Amino acid sequence: MHQYIPNTTDDQHKMLEELGVQNFEELLALIPEAVRFKGELPIEPGVSELEHKADVMAFSRSSASTASHISFLGAGSYDHYIPQIVDVLVSRSEFYTAYTPYQAEVSQGTLQAMFEYQSMICELTGMSVANASLYDGASALAEACLLAVRHTRRNRILIAETVNPVYREVAETYGQALDIQYETLPTRGRLTDLSNLAGMNLEDVAAVVVQSPNFFGMLEDINGVKTAIGSAGALFITVNNPMSLALIKSPGELGADIAVGEGQVLGAHQSYGGPYLGFMAVTEALTRKIPGRIVGETVDTSGRRAFVMVLRTREQDIRRERATSNICTNQGLVALTACIYMASLGKQGLRKVAELSTQKAHYLAGSIGKIPEFNVAVESPFFNEFIVECPVPATQVIQKAGEAGFLAGVAVEDYFPGHPNELLMAVTEKRTREQIDAFVKFLSTFA
Repeated sequence: MHQYIPNTTDDQHKMLEELGVQNFEELLALIPEAVRFKGELPIEPGVSELEHKADVMAFSRSSASTASHISFLGAGSYDHYIPQIVDVLVSRSEFYTAYTPYQAEVSQGTLQAMFEYQSMICELTGMSVANASLYDGASALAEACLLAVRHTRRNRILIAETVNPVYREVAETYGQALDIQYETLPTRGRLTDLSNLAGMNLEDVAAVVVQSPNFFGMLEDINGVKTAIGSAGALFITVNNPMSLALIKSPGELGADIAVGEGQVLGAHQSYGGPYLGFMAVTEALTRKIPGRIVGETVDTSGRRAFVMVLRTREQDIRRERATSNICTNQGLVALTACIYMASLGKQGLRKVAELSTQKAHYLAGSIGKIPEFNVAVESPFFNEFIVECPVPATQVIQKAGEAGFLAGVAVEDYFPGHPNELLMAVTEKRTREQIDAFVKFLSTFA
């Protein structure tokens, strides 16, 4: 059997003839000589598909991942178990090739998926209305701040320093062109100091933003924030880990006007940081101010259940001056992923995942606390994430851990300079007691 190798020269001649030119140089005649590349491009010769696959597999084996290492990474992206049914269903062609549902009569599947997703987010957050998703947690917070500015016609945002610094940076970037002023709420240790909020002048404040669990994993005492804001007219925005809401009070119960967060924990793979899912839910009073899309349920002319787009506030859909956002996609496939994940686990399943994550995180924290020269820096109850003060720089622990088969956590120094020995660790339901004990044994080598 002979392998067919096409005659490249003949193929080129045929293509040039079709284009009506004699040679390749004539094809490039419109491009000035001064800007043309001279010499040979530094590109290796082509290889077969079989050889390329072998190269890729070898490269992947040389890289650390949650498939090869035991992960304690967090800071906004978590290694939760994803039931196989999630990937199977979202991989169906009718879902992953679906486009924007402009025509309801031919988009019932996509519209229903959005409606079910919105309903679940509302139930999880205790809010009245949810949109059909945003890019990620960071852009969701930025959009929430823009909403607050539009609604109140004020431009000051008070934001806790304990909010994920990546989210804060994105929100501040969004606000630059609109002259939005971000002011940092003071902290007491690794918690936001909300004691003086009631006495502050909030008359020109658009929103107060607090994250709980915060970036350091600890639960903020935000029960009284809405009361402290009082009649000043500022909105209360909470940033949430949706998995934690299966255990703790919802934003709606705490008086939040807007609840946002990262939905990666709801069935999306960590990948290389995306694509992820930003969720946003608001009170009924803010329905017409929310960015993106809202899907509703109705009946058709035959009385059958049907779904329609009831609100679109994007600049693509309405007059630009009346649009609430230029968000032009809604991460629909990742929203569907979250919908299938939540439906697969159900209320009790979500609560069980949250409970196991919490219990195992506390087991790890308690075990590390027994290692000499290590300190678990906990100042309030925490969910599944906490800070560890190491006897050596955190980057050194991370490097050695990688060699030992662990992804030890996130160096706080990367986000908060001046804390070189602090390591942020997260635990999910996937971690076994044997894995946690092995990790603790590894950390003991630094004592």
